[in-house]
Amino acid sequence: MVDSPSQPTLAPGVQDLAALQVQDIGIDGMTCASCVARVEKALKKVPGVQEASVNLATESARVRFEGDAQMGARLRRAVRAAGYVPRTESAAGQSAQPAHNPVWPVVLAAMLSAPLVLPMLGGLLGHDWMLPALWQFMLATPVQFGLGARFYRAGWAALRARAGNMDLLVALGTTAGWSLSTWLWWSAPPGGMPHVYFEGSAVVITLVLLGKWLEARAKWQTTSAIRALHALRPETAQVMGRGGEMAVPLAEVLVGDHVVVRPGERVAADGTVLEGRSSVDESMLTGEATAVPKEPGALLTGGSINGEGRLLMEVRAVGVHTVLAHIIALVEDAQAAKAPVQRLVDRVSAVFVPVVVALAVATWVGWWWSGHAWEPSLMHAVAVLVIACPCALGLATPAAIMAGTGVAARYGILIKDAQVLERAQQVDTVAFDKTGTLTEGRPRLTAMVAVDAMHMPERAALEVAASLQSGSEHPLAHAVLAYAQAQGIAVSVASDVQAVPGRGVQGQVADKTYLLGSLQWLATLGIDTAPIAHQADAQARQGATVSGLAERVQASAADAATLVLRAWFAFADEPKPGALEAVAALRARGLHLLLISGDNAGAAQALAERVGILPAEVHAQAMPADKAALVAGLRARGRTVLMVGDGVNDAPALAAADVGMAMANPHGGGTDVAMHAAGITLMRGDPRLVAAALDVTARTVSKIRQNLFWAFAYNVAGIPLAAFGAMSPVLAGAAMALSSVSVLANALLLQRWKPPLR
Repeated sequence: MVDSPSQPTLAPGVQDLAALQVQDIGIDGMTCASCVARVEKALKKVPGVQEASVNLATESARVRFEGDAQMGARLRRAVRAAGYVPRTESAAGQSAQPAHNPVWPVVLAAMLSAPLVLPMLGGLLGHDWMLPALWQFMLATPVQFGLGARFYRAGWAALRARAGNMDLLVALGTTAGWSLSTWLWWSAPPGGMPHVYFEGSAVVITLVLLGKWLEARAKWQTTSAIRALHALRPETAQVMGRGGEMAVPLAEVLVGDHVVVRPGERVAADGTVLEGRSSVDESMLTGEATAVPKEPGALLTGGSINGEGRLLMEVRAVGVHTVLAHIIALVEDAQAAKAPVQRLVDRVSAVFVPVVVALAVATWVGWWWSGHAWEPSLMHAVAVLVIACPCALGLATPAAIMAGTGVAARYGILIKDAQVLERAQQVDTVAFDKTGTLTEGRPRLTAMVAVDAMHMPERAALEVAASLQSGSEHPLAHAVLAYAQAQGIAVSVASDVQAVPGRGVQGQVADKTYLLGSLQWLATLGIDTAPIAHQADAQARQGATVSGLAERVQASAADAATLVLRAWFAFADEPKPGALEAVAALRARGLHLLLISGDNAGAAQALAERVGILPAEVHAQAMPADKAALVAGLRARGRTVLMVGDGVNDAPALAAADVGMAMANPHGGGTDVAMHAAGITLMRGDPRLVAAALDVTARTVSKIRQNLFWAFAYNVAGIPLAAFGAMSPVLAGAAMALSSVSVLANALLLQRWKPPLR
């Protein structure tokens, strides 16, 4: 048998680095890219840490390390020593919720600041609404040191760690404005009305608080995909016991339990239907809106919703071994990962705050030396400090990654990490496997001919072939077994069965040795296939896959054993409904396409013609190593290759490609090995998702670039404007808050994405 086998389960691994442990740590108190750099630096100093990646959007760190059971405590101490607060184990994976970021400080700050701003508006209308300096002091001081205390705490922690962050810039800038105003008020002559700047410091803090509140709400929205996946887990399962059904907490369900799934209930765990018929909604897992019919023997996935019928299932996987748990882990891994482009941000943020402080001092000195009073000179320096806060830099990349991977998961596209995002949008060549990828993966036995009916009639040949395939999961094996069952043949179990990947199988049936596989394989073993060559070629030209059954014959003990062809089988597999549309969509993107198949040339060419792949783009009779070599050869010629496959035979090629894309088989799940090797997993066996995956990765990378552009643009444009006096501290505070919110809002636009072909 040839080409890719289907597999019954989906279990992509979360970590491939077996020698290293991985821990996620939730962190409170980070506000900007400088905070991210400082926490990463602190974690990497812990002995045994190999890699540390901090994500501002999820407010968490992912650490890979070699260490003992106390390593978690050491990592948390390092976070605390850096000036931040590590969350408890139970909350480590949760980003800040809106409930933890109440709006009342923003409202109170706005109420206290409003009377300070109204005189400015009154002056534009010709009215003098200026409050006495004492009143302004009494309104601004609670905002500065009460509602703004968080900036002092975080800024002081940064100073103790000999670093800087956004909070330090805000604290320095607003304190300078408040102190200047207080000094001018106290030093003014009795009865005089000094020009104070209390409104500047108060409004800046109010705007920053508003920006952080809006930012927290936007972060919460970017994690909607993860929360929706977690919500798919039911609290309990109805387990069948000696006394009937019994509600059992999900954590106590065991493999082998018989669980009842009532109409409308969520499936508690992965399993197999024992009794009943129904249709199951798997849309949250696969993105497929159509309910999937289920009957005895069908697979059920935890988190899916049962339809109208009552089902009894046997549990096959629970806890972290379920499909849903693997999906959640894969999405969390992708959202925690750091894109390569983020390295630029890290390098900039490492020196950003000290440079900004230096620029602010230079601005103050420059204005003063140019003949201006030191009070307005100081306010220009304050504006530089405020506008330069690097909040948006820290959010630009992770916010887009979280939104993009989250919406992709909603439609059944699981992206392993941020590196895959960048590589996928550079793809210029797409190579497809054939069976199970562009075809249904459910071939039918359409012809069977005995070569010598006197020695082995057709029925006997079918019985031998079915016995050899009784334990195989290969699509062609299923076709043989289904046909044998339809003919009423009792299938025995062969002994000494050995599978030859990509070629066939051999074993013993009734003390005789048989080989069943591709004609090319049999020919390499010296079997004469000439008598059926004409018939086999005719079948191949019609798109059929032809396999032969050979028997090892030994006339006497003194004679050498020979292999004799006994029968041949023809199998037909139909293209998937979306295959033609998928190929057309990829061509419309300007991509070069290939079909790399282990099948015979006739079958591969026949399928290629039906789905729109050109004859020159077909590579047939390719063994697993050949597929990997072809992909490697394309890359050596400068191509960026995406390999799409669904079986263990495709794993070498998936690993050899720039981007591997594993497609779940709709009739039995995906392949564990293929999904380990792939960077993208398609939860549905729909080839149109290939173009959709490339589209969402391209859009996500585009959002990352847009966000980084705007994050840098705010600072590149804002700092000179503030330094040259064209921007007041109030306007600088508004622009700084707007920068973070706009970056997050731009990333959230990805949540409106839908597959272009549905």
